[in-house]
Amino acid sequence: MLRSLRRAAATHHSWHLKLAPFSSLSHTSRPPKPTTHFKPDPKKSTATPAAAAALYDEQERIRQLAADDKNPSLDVGRNGRPLFTSAPSLSHLSRNDVCTYFKLKKDTLNTVLPEGLPVGMVNEFQDSMRKALLVRQSFLDLRDNFRRVVDPPMWSSNGKGVKVRKQVVLDGPVSCGKSIALAMLVQWAREEGWLVLYVPKGKDWTHGGFFYKHPQTGLWDTPVQAENDFLKYNESYLKELPCQIFDPIVLGEGAGVGWLKDADSLAIPEGTNLYELVKTGIEQTHAAVGVVVRLRKELSLVKDRPVLIAVDQYNNWFTFSEYEEPVTIRSCRPIHARELTMVKAFRSMMHDDMMVGAFSHSTAVGKLRKDLPDVPVDARVMFPRYSLDEAETVCHYYLRQRLIRREAFSEENWKKIYFLSNGNGTEIRGLVPFMR
Repeated sequence: MLRSLRRAAATHHSWHLKLAPFSSLSHTSRPPKPTTHFKPDPKKSTATPAAAAALYDEQERIRQLAADDKNPSLDVGRNGRPLFTSAPSLSHLSRNDVCTYFKLKKDTLNTVLPEGLPVGMVNEFQDSMRKALLVRQSFLDLRDNFRRVVDPPMWSSNGKGVKVRKQVVLDGPVSCGKSIALAMLVQWAREEGWLVLYVPKGKDWTHGGFFYKHPQTGLWDTPVQAENDFLKYNESYLKELPCQIFDPIVLGEGAGVGWLKDADSLAIPEGTNLYELVKTGIEQTHAAVGVVVRLRKELSLVKDRPVLIAVDQYNNWFTFSEYEEPVTIRSCRPIHARELTMVKAFRSMMHDDMMVGAFSHSTAVGKLRKDLPDVPVDARVMFPRYSLDEAETVCHYYLRQRLIRREAFSEENWKKIYFLSNGNGTEIRGLVPFMR
């Protein structure tokens, strides 16, 4: 979670350690089952006629799309409107841009979202062979909500104006675009100069790696997750923000190296900035989890710029983790996500910080109750599937990208697909090539 901030050599401080030995119980998650891999004979061709034809069709489609890019008359959406918006950034999008496509650049995505893209966004780019996303009113509402938090409107939130939420939980049916909207929100916030903590895979915090119960806190530490990529984009901001908490950080067991024999805490010298704090967690595995917990507290104290915490697969933090605690020789107790140190530090929305979490039903967590612990009652926002107008725009876009044969495209056909898929974006994208 911290390794990405290590770029250039940072200012070194002398860290003072307090002595106090203790022991612990350590565990590792169950290793994956061994798999066998088939190694084809290079002398024998494994390509089938069908595979060769598919490869030819893909190459031909790439060639045709390159030629189509030179013909702007093809960029027509529903009701003859332009298919692509001319807005230069996500910040400039307005209601007039709803049901158009916003073009993205690969370099920009790699820079602004170094943690990685949601699976749904990656699949959309691959199938359509273009990096562009539909501008939806639901995303603009989400963006404008947090924009109003930082820049409050003239009207009162208690009056007839739009209710402003500092904490939002995105819920909705499968493949309705929650993860894509969250990633777009992160991109917008970072382009606005916000400090954004983005966790694209919340499930990883509750699965895999090394775990142990800390004897001082009674919670389960996961040092491997604490050392994963974290806050890459915000390195320059972290260097500008000084630490405001100087209490010693409790040390834990290092991943694969055990406990330190002569220390149980790590002192933070005055003058340390947040970048140096995170760098310490990277370099000292015993301090990794403690640094992540301390960073969460420090983010609540930042006043120089807006801070947003964005967590995808947030629903995985309200159920049982992959880890188990031995109870007897023949039985184990499943460990709930709330018992994990890092999850406990970040899960709660009962604070004054801006935070948004997106549910991911593809992780098979199951349906959760409406009133979640540590979440405000009015925080949950239902994210809709495609409306009829959005589906029409999407089908015109897929026609433009040659996923649909032009001679087969008709209002009757695209409406059949819309009602068959019930507005599921993934299913629409999978069905349109079969339009006849």
